[in-house]
Amino acid sequence: MPVITAPHEFDVQDLFVDLHPIFGRRLYLKVEGFNFAGSIKLKAAREIVAQAEAAGVLGPGSTLVESSSGNMGVALSMLAANRGFGFVCVTDPRCNVATRRTMQAFGADVRVVTEPHPTEGYLGARLRYVRELCAADEKVVWLNQYEAQGNWMAHYRTTGPAIADRFPHLDVLVIGAGTTGTLMGCARYFREHRPDVRVVAVDSFGSVTFGGAAGPRHIPGLGTSVRPGLLDESLVDHVVHVAEADTVRTCRRLAAHGYHLGGSTGTAVSGALAWLSEHRPDGRATAVTIAPDLGERYLDTLYDDSWVRDTFGDSTLADGGEPDERRAAR
Repeated sequence: MPVITAPHEFDVQDLFVDLHPIFGRRLYLKVEGFNFAGSIKLKAAREIVAQAEAAGVLGPGSTLVESSSGNMGVALSMLAANRGFGFVCVTDPRCNVATRRTMQAFGADVRVVTEPHPTEGYLGARLRYVRELCAADEKVVWLNQYEAQGNWMAHYRTTGPAIADRFPHLDVLVIGAGTTGTLMGCARYFREHRPDVRVVAVDSFGSVTFGGAAGPRHIPGLGTSVRPGLLDESLVDHVVHVAEADTVRTCRRLAAHGYHLGGSTGTAVSGALAWLSEHRPDGRATAVTIAPDLGERYLDTLYDDSWVRDTFGDSTLADGGEPDERRAAR
């Protein structure tokens, strides 16, 4: 095991789970939650902060501010604590209680925006609040994960190459779309180095990222109410939208086999299964998707029967955790 002097130096890069015994598909899951920030967002946060420091944007006395539904906020909280910066996370009520408390444990100031913007939802309201904070204090620095080039560059340098090295005969790469940093970084890497690999983006119903109609979303992570500035759709071959009820079913089916993973994982796996069912029903394609985080931050939501029943109805629980690939593909 390594000896480290800073928490961001530790990150498990090469763990993959074979999901064939569970779903009967040649689908592999790259698990990214084994670091001190607990998610894949550590990679982007590390790169964005390093670039800001190198450019002189961050320095002694700076306070970072970012809009986040959870995982980026935790990663920046950890980095800010280690680097000696203040940090304000602007979030909304969908952010899990465990995530908020984790940020506060690192010393972050967590601000919860309680009213969505009339047309741009909670994200639009959060971004406006961030801009107000920056205008009021010149020492407040917004890293802007939605447009920062370091967001995708981190995955171009790390996540994409790790997948390509482990799977030299990969057919399909399936990536969940939030800020689209992971999606764009991996897509660019594969376009340049393995253009034969199909790149599939997975989004949630209710997200506007790929031009869909805005609608209610309850599980943080994937999807947006404001189109991300990083997105380049020319790098994506297909888009699959997944209902959040299927996210819950998939997460619970994985947990029933001993894999306790987060909401974005359930969405990505459900989307991958839907795409494979429709486009490669022969079962011969090899596909990889990503688990951005683990499941402990979702114990009060998608792993809580009462929350699931109140949010999605009894049918989601009655299905026994079995995702319906046809629903995800619609």
